[in-house]
Amino acid sequence: MAYNRQVEAFREEEYPMMKGKTYLDHAGTTIYAKSLIDKFSKEMVENLFGNPHSASAPAQLSGYVVDSVREKALRFLGADPAHFDLVFTANATAAIKLVAESFRDLALESSTSGSFWYGYHKDAHTSLVGPREHTNGQHHCFTSDQEVEDWLLGHRSLSGRREDDETPGILAFPGQSNMTGRRLPLSWSKKLRRSTRISHQNTYSLLDAAGLATTTQLDFSDPDASPDFTVLSFYKIFGFPDLGALIVRRKSAHILTWRKYFGGGTVSSLTVIHEASYHRKDATIHDGLEDGTLPFHSIVALGCAIDVHHDLYGSMTNISKHTMFLTRRLYEGLSNIRHSNGRPVCEIYHDATNIHPYTDAATQGATVAFNILRSDGSYVSYSTVEQSANRKDIYVRAGGLCNPGGIASYLKVAPWHFKRAWSAGHRCSESDNTEIINGKPTGVVRASLGAMSILSDVDTFLAFMLETFVEDIGQTSGAVGPVVVKVPGSWPIRELFPINTGLKQNSREQPLRRYEVYDYEIDRGRPRTSHSTTYHSPAHHLSTGSNDSAIVMSATEVKYWDDTNKGGDHGTWPEKWERRCSNENEKAKSKSESWPTEEKGKKPEKTLSKAKSFWGLNKVVKGRTKG
Repeated sequence: MAYNRQVEAFREEEYPMMKGKTYLDHAGTTIYAKSLIDKFSKEMVENLFGNPHSASAPAQLSGYVVDSVREKALRFLGADPAHFDLVFTANATAAIKLVAESFRDLALESSTSGSFWYGYHKDAHTSLVGPREHTNGQHHCFTSDQEVEDWLLGHRSLSGRREDDETPGILAFPGQSNMTGRRLPLSWSKKLRRSTRISHQNTYSLLDAAGLATTTQLDFSDPDASPDFTVLSFYKIFGFPDLGALIVRRKSAHILTWRKYFGGGTVSSLTVIHEASYHRKDATIHDGLEDGTLPFHSIVALGCAIDVHHDLYGSMTNISKHTMFLTRRLYEGLSNIRHSNGRPVCEIYHDATNIHPYTDAATQGATVAFNILRSDGSYVSYSTVEQSANRKDIYVRAGGLCNPGGIASYLKVAPWHFKRAWSAGHRCSESDNTEIINGKPTGVVRASLGAMSILSDVDTFLAFMLETFVEDIGQTSGAVGPVVVKVPGSWPIRELFPINTGLKQNSREQPLRRYEVYDYEIDRGRPRTSHSTTYHSPAHHLSTGSNDSAIVMSATEVKYWDDTNKGGDHGTWPEKWERRCSNENEKAKSKSESWPTEEKGKKPEKTLSKAKSFWGLNKVVKGRTKG
């Protein structure tokens, strides 16, 4: 792991749109560089591009650019054009759909069942699960890596897939979970191809590399060990353009020729009157699969993106080391955040068999998935986290993340939980009051890093977590939050822990509250402003001078104090205060007592003196009113 400080040097210039913002959704799409837009704009204004299906000079220029960028993209991905072809698609999902439809049409022509077999891993994105609906029930979800290994070794048989089954099949798996960032074994394609079992010989591998390709170098150096079909989205690597690709191993391309649908540009001959016949283009693999006019302007942009990416970052290996360093920092930071009672704030989801998570780029990508726990162990809804972060210009992803298998396995959500959530009105990608069903969340929060992420992104997010979700044990549900009285510096003083607002689980909003720091004037018995700093949902570890007292009060408490002190009356503290003990012996004796009140006409010093009798303890006054 090696942090690339050069990114800090050019980020403000290359990514001005990120200034003042903390973007942590690179798994959704990364951010495009200014140099990319400048280079693309220059290409567009200096060249005349025509439809590549024409024969004019502008059209020929477009055709030349498409061919050259296709080869450039293959080499960027580490694939030799002699052994692989690249089919441009709208995105990774469109590429998966293309493969699935080809197998469907092949099965309709060649299989007695009229269907193909489809096996997919539980960590698959929804788009990789979808092809199962073309199989007439002949599909299987592998619930673990070991189950895949056992099947490949012949130690496990699957229902609906006999060992001598000649029905065409697909083994589909992600290179990286889009939920947790866990990276799956890439050796399965090779093992499948080398198997002598008939059912394996008729099964092809489909790798979803959309997540994997964002921060690591793909490896197609050995065509015999590479997947038959690999899908990805370029916008996840470069931020722009919005293009996808299907990487086809040439020795496996014949499967795709069975696809029945054709569009403009994919046929060399076609009749429609009196006779229905056609001949698909077959000079290259991509000729017969790229329906209609290619997005040639976007392909021009892709060529620019590859060049700029190399100029800025050098190699995908550099990006992998950089993002692994930051991901490890993020994971350790989230893991170490605790409520004041010692309970963890974050429940992080990762492979339980990995005893050293987030240390090896071979097993983990730049993604951390988690949920927030209150000090009592209950969950904060993931949309609350996302909305709270959004108000601070911090951008994460929250929800089911289009990964139902990951949610089910990591959160231990049974099918009946999903059905009950559906009946209760829960829908994917919608924030509602059904995000927690029977005490269990139906989604997660995901923070993901990219090539242009820097230390301050991670540290800003960790600070936000401290500010917003760490609870003091004096917190009561629905209260404004405790007012912490810092005793004089000569006494043992604990850190001031941030305080959550304590909203109920089904609440969609979690408004942040404003806190200010006050000095306690002994001669007047009322707070006065000591610091101009305003704290939102306090997370700052406050300290006072050696002889000062300080009070952290919510805005509503300050108002309460003012309202009760009109006319010079000192007033009283409205609630109870709690003794915080510095050791277990004191804790055993501790009990809540009323805050010492002032009797009219007596000096406030006696009030403070009485408070001092609770030597060595922090005093917590629970807020009375809701903000």
